[in-house]
Amino acid sequence: MPPTSGRSNTAPLLYQVEPADLHAHLYRITLSIPRPQADQRVTLPVWIPGSYLVREFSKNLQMLRARQGRRQITPQQLDKCSWQIACDPQQALELSYEVYAFDNSVRTAWLDATRGFFNGTSLCLRVEGQSEAPHELTLLPGDSPAAWQVATGLSALKVDRRGFGRYRASHYDELVDCPFELGAFWRGDFKAAGVPHRFVIAGAPPSFDGTRLLADAQRICETAIRFWHAGGKSTGRSGKPPFARYVFMLNATDDGYGGLEHHNSTALICARRDLPRTEAKVGEGYTTLLGLISHEYFHSWNVKRLRPAAFARYDYSRENYTDLLWFFEGFTSYFDDLLLRRAGLLDDAGYLRLLNKSVNQLQQTPGRLVQSVAQASLDAWVKYYRVDENTPNATVSYYGKGALVALCLDLTLRAECPHSLDDVMRALWVRCKAGPMAESDLLAVLQELSGRSWARELNRWVHSTAELPLRELLERHGVGIHEEPAQLAQRLGLRVGETGGSIHIKTVLRGGAGERAGLAAGDEWLGVELGGGKTHSGWRLNKLDDLLLYAGGEVRVRALVARDKQLLTLPLQLPPSVSTWRLSVRAKEQLADWLGA
Repeated sequence: MPPTSGRSNTAPLLYQVEPADLHAHLYRITLSIPRPQADQRVTLPVWIPGSYLVREFSKNLQMLRARQGRRQITPQQLDKCSWQIACDPQQALELSYEVYAFDNSVRTAWLDATRGFFNGTSLCLRVEGQSEAPHELTLLPGDSPAAWQVATGLSALKVDRRGFGRYRASHYDELVDCPFELGAFWRGDFKAAGVPHRFVIAGAPPSFDGTRLLADAQRICETAIRFWHAGGKSTGRSGKPPFARYVFMLNATDDGYGGLEHHNSTALICARRDLPRTEAKVGEGYTTLLGLISHEYFHSWNVKRLRPAAFARYDYSRENYTDLLWFFEGFTSYFDDLLLRRAGLLDDAGYLRLLNKSVNQLQQTPGRLVQSVAQASLDAWVKYYRVDENTPNATVSYYGKGALVALCLDLTLRAECPHSLDDVMRALWVRCKAGPMAESDLLAVLQELSGRSWARELNRWVHSTAELPLRELLERHGVGIHEEPAQLAQRLGLRVGETGGSIHIKTVLRGGAGERAGLAAGDEWLGVELGGGKTHSGWRLNKLDDLLLYAGGEVRVRALVARDKQLLTLPLQLPPSVSTWRLSVRAKEQLADWLGA
């Protein structure tokens, strides 16, 4: 969040938000501008910080009207997200409009008879020239049921026992960085480092074990606070987190996953089956949820405060470019699971299973040899959120590879000097005063702690497509690496979907046997033919593994596929087996220095 120094003392802008029609999914908003400009411009953001894609929120805004006293004024639309109102600057200006809210994600807004949710970037017009002024938001009950409550990280001025009422933000950035959750949600509270934390969950099933979730979330939060503020005042840190309270807002759905970080809160989505249940053993889905909680909470420091210099002031009207997402998202992805281990929510083997998945995902992505992770950061606006059949061949994830760059830095530091990436992160927090940072700051801190330049490593690992030295570093720190046969789809260089006895090709990976045979995304693989000359033997495939059953010892077969209602026969040569990694605990004492730090 940008610093609050130098903010204007002008009269506050006043927003009134009302869930006006639950079945039509409409919020009604009124914006009062006490001191407008003569030609006042207002805009609605096209993106939300933390999710790097232009989403055009103005497509959901309708019925925009303006008036001063009894005089109606027609707003002039300037472009897709901007309007101008010719008005008297000596008289208050009032705007009214509706927003359609039916996107059940963490990024926009939702309203139906069971739940409401909104981010300010979807509902709150930005008043040009007055974004530094105080902003107040009054949330009315409107059409909502009597059982609904309100949760938000925004500071309350005067609210009722359910949470409806007046809230205040120091400026526009703070207003839109504090989402609201409305509904008859489950609620629980705990303290971490003496700071109040609240967890609210919409859609939790009756079997949900809230006591378990609160206890585990508390351990995650306390571990993260210790990570960032170890040493207390002697190292320039207070020992307290940079917020006075924190709110987790979790939407439990039939099938969903995701999160978005905010100033002193986070919005999360998970599948209901992944919540802990009373008297039931938790599974991998719950571990994934804990990792998501850890990830978004870690962002309270890394990206919300310590952030790219390009985000010192957000421009909500266009893309905000940075080539540092490998650091802000990737390093957060490294520490999210690592802090689960340090909180005692994973053992060594469990942590290595998660790391194993990340390593294999990178190795199975041909795009890692095409695009550097710095380029992936810059291209996030056009590539990361616009996945298609060629994405694995052309791009690399700044989350996944960024996390493994962090791993390489951490393990190299630990091998060479009495410091680690933990120390680097804390030193950056102090050096940058919990504010904007550049890659040069990271290089400076690395050199200060280790006594040598790290430009070579960052050039290779971040700015080139060179492979990372994962095997050498992991084995040096007590990890065993075992090579095992890959699944058939990986051996063929394919990603497939299997439903109802049909095999559909989703992705054909670059350089694989499937690409050489001429298979294409969208093909339905029907069967396989063997033999030659006048003798033919054909088999229907219901699942991909049937290929090995029917091919026997043959290495050359013919794949029968349907493409655009045409039947094609494609020559396919089965390649030799390829391997994937399986990580294991080889030297527990060495691992303890790293995983238990």
